[in-house]
Amino acid sequence: MKNFTHDGLQLAYLDEGPRDGDPVLLIHGFASNKTINWVETNWVQTLTEAGYRVVALDNRGHGQSDKLYESERYTPTLMADDALAFLRHLDIGKAHVMGYSMGARIASFLARDHGEVVATLVLGGLGMALVEGSGDWAPVADALLAEDPEALADKSGMEFRTFADRTGSDRRALAACIASNRVLMPAEDLKAIRQPTLIAVGTKDEVAGSPHDLAALMPQAEAFDIEKRSHLIATGDKTFKAKVLDFLQDHPL
Repeated sequence: MKNFTHDGLQLAYLDEGPRDGDPVLLIHGFASNKTINWVETNWVQTLTEAGYRVVALDNRGHGQSDKLYESERYTPTLMADDALAFLRHLDIGKAHVMGYSMGARIASFLARDHGEVVATLVLGGLGMALVEGSGDWAPVADALLAEDPEALADKSGMEFRTFADRTGSDRRALAACIASNRVLMPAEDLKAIRQPTLIAVGTKDEVAGSPHDLAALMPQAEAFDIEKRSHLIATGDKTFKAKVLDFLQDHPL
């Protein structure tokens, strides 16, 4: 397992594809990890076969990276700093950056605060929820900590509890993460993200918010509808992959 140290944490990562290819940094979503989000969905294969160098980390609290149980250590700013440190560890000065769901939120904060390292931005599974939020996530944290999953009544809580169990996640770390990670980005701040941006959301996604409304707030953004896909299913959609490949080809480093 490859790993590097940042903020006192050991963070696991992968680095695949040709070293002379344009680098693409992939940032996974909540309760997922680099393998579930990017390898099993064939994103790594798709991008490396297209000639890109693909790098992806397990976010703090996830996968094979160190776990934390203090919610204040999971803000998007801190997790974006992990991504920045990751690029520096690999001596990558600028990369295409793609995140899904929570990973898209982290990618947005990285682009806002450290735009010099972001060539283009792909936000998957996140639209206006970045600015407006998407309801109360406390039931998800409660579901992650519940002793008896059979007693859960909240639909979203049940879905994320099932997903966390399937991925073998540390549920206490995830509960700490969800408590502080969903920081909103002021609409005014989106003007500072001037990189070409693709915002892709499933048409059956009930948590991401409108990709079109978010794109309208950004200087160089376009929206893409992932037809007939829900939040947890859209990640590996083939039309999404084709759109991203076209987008990256149109905006080389």
